[in-house]
Amino acid sequence: MVAATAPALESPAAAGMDLVISRIDHHFELRGEILPVLDNVSLRVEPGELVALLGPSGCGKSTLLRLVAGLEPPASGHILADGAAIRGPAPSRVVVFQDPTLYPWRTVFDNVALGLEARGQLKTEKHRVTEALKLVGLLGFATAYPQQLSGGMAQRAALARALVNDPRLLILDEPLGKLDSMTRIAMQSELVALWRKAGFTALLVTHDVEEALYMATRVIVFSERPARVVADVKVDRPYPRGRGDTYLVDLRHQLLELLGLGSSW
Repeated sequence: MVAATAPALESPAAAGMDLVISRIDHHFELRGEILPVLDNVSLRVEPGELVALLGPSGCGKSTLLRLVAGLEPPASGHILADGAAIRGPAPSRVVVFQDPTLYPWRTVFDNVALGLEARGQLKTEKHRVTEALKLVGLLGFATAYPQQLSGGMAQRAALARALVNDPRLLILDEPLGKLDSMTRIAMQSELVALWRKAGFTALLVTHDVEEALYMATRVIVFSERPARVVADVKVDRPYPRGRGDTYLVDLRHQLLELLGLGSSW
């Protein structure tokens, strides 16, 4: 574990989910051969935390998110959401992917409303769509279509689609990975602001060390596949954070060392 001394963290209200990942092993079968992906992974995410997962490409981070989302069961071990075993997907655990995956024939409003519509709640809860669009700054684009949006705006729409479900856990699988650098920096700040305001728990997969340090309360570092937890690093810095903060610069160096990239410093 990397230790450092810093001012106390300013946390959002603990409205989020308590997540316990215990002794998870997972593998895939490819052409009759077993491919190990996760190796005895255990970690605890407290309500209201924003935890980033860092590790080599293909090590198993996104697979772990799929297990937490309930999209498939682990080969062994268990995952508890507020003390109950995860048996499948649930509106309280929502995934935002790298690709916004908006339906091009539906307006922004109608894309955001999908979850409520699927559960038969749209007529009585329509105001929640408006509230979600307002929260991400897209209220003026409610009648626009996805092809009329920039990349950053499309990802905001995807976030609104997730937030309209009032999730207690937001699962973020490289949600900013396809954005240009300026839009990505702006969206990092916007995501942190949304998380702090709503108080949900967030689990973020990213390959960007600086992004993890700017956004997260903790950073979990994984090994090469099969992924094992190498380090659990607390980012004990208040928000909003300065990107040139010497404490964060020092942590960046330490994380790069853990990832085997110390020579790139």
